[in-house]
Parts: sequence; structure tokens; C-alpha cells
Amino acid sequence: MPNDPNTQGNVSLIAGQVDDVFLFITLMGLIFFVITQGFLIYFAVKYRRKKREEPGETPYITGNHWLEAIWIVIPSLVVLAIFIYGYVVYRDIRTPPPDAVEIQVTARQWLFQFTYPDGRSTVNEVRVEVGKPVKFLMTSTDVIHGFYLPDFRVKKDILPGSYTFLWVQPEKVGRYDVFCTEYCGTGHSVMRAALIVLSHEDYEQWSKQEKKPETLPLAKQGEELVEQSGCLACHSLDGSAKIGPTLKGLFGRTVSLADGKTVVANEDYLRESLLDPGAKIVKDVPPVMPTFQGVLKD
Repeated sequence: MPNDPNTQGNVSLIAGQVDDVFLFITLMGLIFFVITQGFLIYFAVKYRRKKREEPGETPYITGNHWLEAIWIVIPSLVVLAIFIYGYVVYRDIRTPPPDAVEIQVTARQWLFQFTYPDGRSTVNEVRVEVGKPVKFLMTSTDVIHGFYLPDFRVKKDILPGSYTFLWVQPEKVGRYDVFCTEYCGTGHSVMRAALIVLSHEDYEQWSKQEKKPETLPLAKQGEELVEQSGCLACHSLDGSAKIGPTLKGLFGRTVSLADGKTVVANEDYLRESLLDPGAKIVKDVPPVMPTFQGVLKD
């Protein structure tokens, strides 16, 4: 659910259309349930056998052509209406506007990388402008992932070696969850991102902002970078156990490797672990870390 309470309800046109389709199907099912069960109860009561009543001869009924035509034609028309209504909404979901802003999504174990048209790149967080259509062009570098925006009622699998897409046009400012809906490994449950919908003014300001001056201490800059890059999905800062080794007290420590060797966690080791995670596998840790080659700058 979005964190902003002002974003409750339909956050896009498509979300409202999808909800209306499900509501229409539910109402049709409810109406026919009431009719059929109502007649069932009525006939069961009306023609029940009374006490001490001798069973009579079963009447010979040959059928009623009008009644048979009605219960064939009306349900058929309802099913056809559901199909047409659903197809129209599905067509809208699969047809992005020609002026949609295209954002590339690269999924990997276990993060989403977003690349904007101007070349800037973010991890596990994407910002879009309210009222503007956005097309997400998606691919995977390893296994099948999913891109699911529950508040927008849209979902699409992300496949390695090919491209898939979905589009949204957000109508309300807020922060919305993005989930991976395909089991993609041990870090699947923590593979999530955020879609941040900004007002026109805020989006323009964010688009034009320059890189902030590096005035923070290096340790604080590193902490922010770790949070923004999705590292905390597999590593902890407080020593708690996760998929990967904790980062607490890592620098300068002697690390035991899976091949029985040891290595000091210095600058070279950390850089190599980010760019080529399979070069030195830590003991008792699964070799599942993705490369950050091309994701992080020097």
C-alpha cells in the first residue's frame, strides 16, 4: 500500500478500469446466484412432499422452447459482455500511448535497476511525474523476475534474453511498492522497489538538479550508497545474519574463503567483490551476489 494516505483509491485510469471489470463480473455472478438459488428454494418449498401424502404420478413434461431459449441466450449475452469488457480493458493495458516516457528496467538477483532517458540510473527506486504516461521496458540478466505494481493493478514477468513491457499513468502523488512476483532465489522476498510519483513542480526540480556536493563524511556517503544500491537486501549493518556476510566491521578484517584460503578485506578485495563477486567466495555463503559492473561508478 502507498505510504501517503492521500493516495488511497484508484491511482491510475487503468486501475479503475480493472476494478470495474472485476466488480461487473462479481455483480453478474451475484445476480445469477440469487436468481438460481431463489428459484431452487422456491420450488423446493412449493413442491415439497407433505406428511401422509401419497406419491402421485410424475407429470410428463416435454419442455418449453421459450424457456430453453431464454436460459441459453441471456447467459450467452452476459458471457459475451464480460469478454468484450475485459478485452477492451486488456487492450488498454497492453497499448501504451505514443508519448509515454520510456524507462529501462534491468532486473537481477535481487534488485531492480532503472535507467532514465537522460542516462541517469537508480537502484530500487524510480521517480515519475503525475499525469504522465510511463513505459517500463524490462529485461533480466539472470533468471525470471516479476514486476508487480499492486496499486496500479499491473504485472509483467521479466525474462532473461528478451524484453517485456508495461505502462502506467499515475494520477496521484505518492510512494508505491514494486514487488518481484517470480521466485528468483533466496533473496526473492526482499527484492522490492519503490515507484515515487512526484508533482509536476517536484519532478521538474528533481530532473534539473545537479549532483549534490560531496560534503558529507566518506563513511556517511558510503552508508547512503549502500542503502540506495540495494545492498541491505542481503547484507546487514548491525551484525545480524542475512544471505550475505554482514558489513559490520568488515574493512580490515580477515575473511575465510570457501577454498580454505583467507584474505584481508581491504580496498582491492571490496572492489573485486563488487565487480566480480565470484572471484573470492566467502566460506558458508552462497555464491549468489550479482555484479555491480556498470551499476556503480568508480
